Amino acid sequence: MLSRSLFSLFFCFAAISAALPNYERLFNDWVSEFRVQFRDAVHRETSFRNWVSNHLFIEKTNSENKSFVLGHNQFSGMNTTEFVQWVRGGVDLANVEFFRIGSFGEPTFEIAAILPSSVDWTSRGAVTPVKDQGQCGSCWSFSTTGALEGAFAIKTGTLALFSEQQLVDCDTFGNGGRDHGCGGGLMDNAFQWIMKNNGLCSESDYPYVSGTTMKAGACQKTCKNLAGSDIIKYVDVEPNSDAAMMTAVAQQPVSVAIEADQREFQLYKSGVFTANCGTNLDHGVLVVGYGTEGGKDFYKIKNSWSSSWGENGYIRIGRGDNYNNGNGQCGVLMQASYPIV
Repeated sequence: MLSRSLFSLFFCFAAISAALPNYERLFNDWVSEFRVQFRDAVHRETSFRNWVSNHLFIEKTNSENKSFVLGHNQFSGMNTTEFVQWVRGGVDLANVEFFRIGSFGEPTFEIAAILPSSVDWTSRGAVTPVKDQGQCGSCWSFSTTGALEGAFAIKTGTLALFSEQQLVDCDTFGNGGRDHGCGGGLMDNAFQWIMKNNGLCSESDYPYVSGTTMKAGACQKTCKNLAGSDIIKYVDVEPNSDAAMMTAVAQQPVSVAIEADQREFQLYKSGVFTANCGTNLDHGVLVVGYGTEGGKDFYKIKNSWSSSWGENGYIRIGRGDNYNNGNGQCGVLMQASYPIV
């Protein structure tokens, strides 16, 4: 009887073990899929522990049947502290008030009385493929070029890719700008620099490298600004107003700053993002549309973290005055602007 009981106990334990997730195998699959490289064995072990913690968080969150789904991506090996440090520094808010009331920006515009129920500039030829800022706090430059690409495409009928690297290298204090390369910047600042520079070069003529070098380079003067890329003026969208934001987005893609350092944002995969998300703006992105899904109103946003994050590089965040006391989900309504070419 004793041996038979021990056998049964062993069999039960083996069955339970087989049913448990093989985290090491799943982690290795993630490493292979995202081509993760480790500095040393300690870094690998730390990343593994972070990955398991995030995996459990993903499973728990997804089991709650929210309006959005989480999933693994290139940030799964980071804990919350590491991700916060990675995100912050992309948007420089030191001179926001000065530039928000500056002479170049138009402070107000007429809000449309009738708006379309949905808008999506990705299907209307005004949004370029999702890009990747890499290991550089240059999100502000990607938001800027995205808005310029949209305005240029709508006016000329040509979808062109503009150079983030030119902004990172040249929109600095030494070159008549006020931004800080991989150390952060503001989209309004960048619009002003493009105005002073009479336009911007193409991506192919001045390609992006700071995602790998992790720093700005010397400002190159050899590229030629794309004809028609000169910004006549830029418009500051009335803050904390969905009607104003929707009016702007109905005209063209709009640059915005959001708070993107939350764990749910880090691991976002799909759906309408309605998780708790604050208003400590730290990331520049591009609103490319709005709509409604499953009774949830949303803004569609193009990110600069490659197409492996979110919905092929995009996120849809909740829309409505019930987010952050009217500041918008993740503060999306607080600081928005767009260029006119």
